[in-house]
Amino acid sequence: MQIKDKVVVVTGAASGIGRALCERFAKEQAAAIVVSDVNEVGIAETVGRIGGETEALGIPCDVGKEQDVNKLVQETLARFDHIDLFCSNAGIFTPGDENVSTEAWQQIWDINVMAHVFAARAVLPAMLERGEGYLLNTSSAAGLLSQVGSAPYAVTKHAAIGFAEWLSITYGDRGIKVSALCPQAVRTAMTADSEEGGVAGLDGMLEPEQLADTVIQTLAEERFLVLPHPEVLTYMQRKAGDYDRWLKGMRRLQERFAESYKARAKKQ
Repeated sequence: MQIKDKVVVVTGAASGIGRALCERFAKEQAAAIVVSDVNEVGIAETVGRIGGETEALGIPCDVGKEQDVNKLVQETLARFDHIDLFCSNAGIFTPGDENVSTEAWQQIWDINVMAHVFAARAVLPAMLERGEGYLLNTSSAAGLLSQVGSAPYAVTKHAAIGFAEWLSITYGDRGIKVSALCPQAVRTAMTADSEEGGVAGLDGMLEPEQLADTVIQTLAEERFLVLPHPEVLTYMQRKAGDYDRWLKGMRRLQERFAESYKARAKKQ
């Protein structure tokens, strides 16, 4: 997909990755960008940074609530008639193990997993009727590998990957393209309180703008995995090649970062 003249929706767009995607899509001359987030001040700031001929529209949305996602899609369709690319980008991080409260588990599940389900339910009927459409679902390298220090994040990001795979398998021959964005550490609010991204920053901390470059390239090639950190592909291959050896290596990695993750969890 080329972004020029396309109608794009981006959730989690008030800052970080979402804002960088909006700005880059504008540079690629998107026809319109719908900027969505729970942070209305941030929405306005992102809208103000979109220049050129691209029309920008801000719509507040809590992606963990299906009625909000439905409203976002309905308002976009009412304004622009169709959606070419829906970027389901919003996400949260919750540190801790299996003993994280049930309420916290449900919150991260709703935002990191069900938001993708809600988006698909809302946008697919019109996309399938047109015979074309693109879903870009932000997951994480944690969805392909794991996340030391956070059971909720690792589990929900794996589920997000699983759903994106299913969408591609089910609708790929009906004109629907699907990509899963799987970065390691990116300099955003999510990594602000960790030392250079913690374990996810071993291969370097990317700026959101660098990630957006990879997104544009991958969308143009219409590949499933968007890997701003190319090392992740090697790690996936090692995991698949010898699962037990990979698990032992992850235990060593956990030991290396154990104290920093305990400290982070206590702050929550």
